[in-house]
Amino acid sequence: MGKHLDDAADLTRLLSEQTDRYIVPGLVRGLAVLLAFSPERPRLTLRELADAVGVTRSAVFRIAYTLTELGFLNHQPETRSYTLGPSVLRLGYGYLASRDLVQVALPHLEVLRDRTGWSAHLGVLEGKDVVYLLRVPTRQGLASIVHVGSRLPAYATTMGRILLAHMSEDEVIALYRETPLNAAGPRTISDLPTLLEQLRQDRARGYVVHIGGFQAGVASAAAALRDVSGNIIASINVSAASTLTDQSEIDDKIVPQLLSAAELLSQALGYAAPAAS
Repeated sequence: MGKHLDDAADLTRLLSEQTDRYIVPGLVRGLAVLLAFSPERPRLTLRELADAVGVTRSAVFRIAYTLTELGFLNHQPETRSYTLGPSVLRLGYGYLASRDLVQVALPHLEVLRDRTGWSAHLGVLEGKDVVYLLRVPTRQGLASIVHVGSRLPAYATTMGRILLAHMSEDEVIALYRETPLNAAGPRTISDLPTLLEQLRQDRARGYVVHIGGFQAGVASAAAALRDVSGNIIASINVSAASTLTDQSEIDDKIVPQLLSAAELLSQALGYAAPAAS
């Protein structure tokens, strides 16, 4: 049975004590670098990483370089330090999807569906796509192109956009630098500068609303979810036929219910909002 390892020291100790010839030392050290980061230490220099892992600076540089190239670390040249990258979050999505996240989200999305009359969904960011983990359909039985497991372009959907909005601009640019944005829907963004400006507005607003964006005739609104560490880990949205609603209802009824559900669900996942000063 596998061992439960809490930090870089545990992995380093395992490496020094192990006699199992199937254990790969380089992989152990790479994981130790990732575990060196914590909410208390979100940014680390090469020297700090080397001390945490118990290797030389030249050795940890090669590990950090590899992890950066793979998206598991972000290099901050101005401070000569590293932070965790988006690929680390993606590692946890499968675990969350199969265990706590979907189970915790289901009753909240059912309440959200009942209070709005709209279908409710839960999704996570995986690469350039948003992946649907949960769908609670409206009781009106309206057809939908999405189902559990659907993958849609993140920049073209409300759930994807709110997740992209909480990434840094450098991360978004790196994600789409070599991938042209195609008009995935009747009113979707098709160039990176426009996307970046839209994400700034989304971030400031705290939610995303789209009417006839990715799918003609569909209105949608999305908000992000935070975990116990305050990290954005997923998003929820509601959607309905645009002929059954208008901007006034979205602003006055749908968005407040959406934000309330996102807040309650984040709290259920362990998030505690900072006290108002």
